[in-house]
Amino acid sequence: MPDALTGLELRSTVSGDGRLTLHLEPVTLPAPGPDEVIVRVEAAPINPSDLGLLLGPADMTTLAAAGTPDRPTLTAAIPPARMGMMKARLDQSLPVGNEGAGTVVQAGENVTALLGKKVGMIGGAMYAEYRKIAARDCIPLPDGASAADGASMFVNPLTALSMVETLRMEGHKALVHTAAASNLGQMLNRICLADGVPLVNVVRSAAQAAILRELGAKYVVDSSAPDFREQLTDAIAETGATLAFDAIGGGRLVNAILHAMEAAANRNATEYSRYGSSTFKQAYIYGALDLGPTELDRGYGFAWGVSGFLLTPFLIKLGMEGNMRLRARVAAELTTTFASHYTATIGLAEALDPARVAAYARKATGEKYLIDPTR
Repeated sequence: MPDALTGLELRSTVSGDGRLTLHLEPVTLPAPGPDEVIVRVEAAPINPSDLGLLLGPADMTTLAAAGTPDRPTLTAAIPPARMGMMKARLDQSLPVGNEGAGTVVQAGENVTALLGKKVGMIGGAMYAEYRKIAARDCIPLPDGASAADGASMFVNPLTALSMVETLRMEGHKALVHTAAASNLGQMLNRICLADGVPLVNVVRSAAQAAILRELGAKYVVDSSAPDFREQLTDAIAETGATLAFDAIGGGRLVNAILHAMEAAANRNATEYSRYGSSTFKQAYIYGALDLGPTELDRGYGFAWGVSGFLLTPFLIKLGMEGNMRLRARVAAELTTTFASHYTATIGLAEALDPARVAAYARKATGEKYLIDPTR
């Protein structure tokens, strides 16, 4: 029987008095069950989807460090107006990190073939030195791939692939994607180029537009340009896009996209309808880079829909066979189509440094941080 392993795990707690606390907690993992493994975590990305649990709605200007260099703690105040959404997690010490990769150091009797292998994994609690997990939630990395290569093989790749799957399932011809110069956006661009899916990339600066054009994107529209609405409508008219995935959330960008879709649909209209075109337009909001309200003026007829999109419910709907198909593609194209690039690699203690937190909490395009708990 293998010995139990003890390692540090990053935890996030919201207290009833409106304070966020981050700390490193020792956790002892008993030997794995027959179908489980214990992985030494060597790489785990900080995704926007992780920050909601890690930092919650805390005010980043109130960050305060304490503790020791090896066992730091970090606190921040949560504005009273934001505490209502925290009721279900009050005073719970919650592990963080959706996905990661590392080396299998212990394996149950039914999965001994994984012992010593590098694997990517998903299932939460990845910001830790060790992670016990069901073997079914691991994917062996291709020969020569590093833990950093496999750390981001689930959330962004499967989300990007799910966007194209949604397009096919719902019968759309092309799609629009916002915050398109992001790590996920660049993956989606590569997928669409390979699969022949027309993609309208919406970015927020000329520099971001240049990044995508260098990667071969045909349709790139800069929302900061004075003729943004005209360029967007032209691109949608040319591609026939009636589906959008929005990472911004707040503001009027989704509204502008729906207007452009309606204007494109009406370019070839032969008769007027006071109800707008019959072309159905669908926008999915899957991110919250802007935490403000989503503003819709409904000036695009009645054939439209706006809803949220989460990866896990979609994968459940897709079914096991579909999931395995997507995972197999990610593994086969891990260092090409689904390659991720990182601004910096930091250790667990460094992840609680106020300057580092301020940097990765910005969620800036082109900046992605990786945690290596072995540092």
